[in-house]
Amino acid sequence: MAGGFGVGKTTAVGSISEIDPLRTEAAMTSASVGVDDTSGVDAKTTTTVAMDFGRLTVADGLVLYLFGTPGQDRFWFMWDELTRGAVGALVLIDTRRLADGFPAVDYFEQRDLPFLVGVNVFDPNHTPPLEEVRTALALSDDVPLMLCDARNRESVRMLLIELTSHALKRAKAARPG
Repeated sequence: MAGGFGVGKTTAVGSISEIDPLRTEAAMTSASVGVDDTSGVDAKTTTTVAMDFGRLTVADGLVLYLFGTPGQDRFWFMWDELTRGAVGALVLIDTRRLADGFPAVDYFEQRDLPFLVGVNVFDPNHTPPLEEVRTALALSDDVPLMLCDARNRESVRMLLIELTSHALKRAKAARPG
């Protein structure tokens, strides 16, 4: 799970994981002033400094390992390691800070890794139509785009089902013959 600062990655991992997730949350200090853009998430007091980790058993012998990336630019060097061997990625977006989603979308497009964009609905009264979000992010039609609530287990489950389906379709299409 990737995306900008404060979009709900830690929350999403926690809501779906069958184990108590490993979290690397640290208190935000004065050292982040001028470094981290907290506009729109002014009440945020902690941040992920390494990764979040959770697990979800899909069936006997089939387990999804969930990694939540840090959102700040200064931690993006870790994304290469966290995505190595990944089946796909879930990019969470906050429409109040849509521009923060561009780097994550670009990252996965450049690596040709299947991804889905989940629009985390922070305010149901101010959520633009999905087609407006698709246009604003310049997403191709083959990238799944869904509304979600990172706090809700069923909502995150639906994202993961759609992401898995999307990754399988891409894998089948890439096979010769």
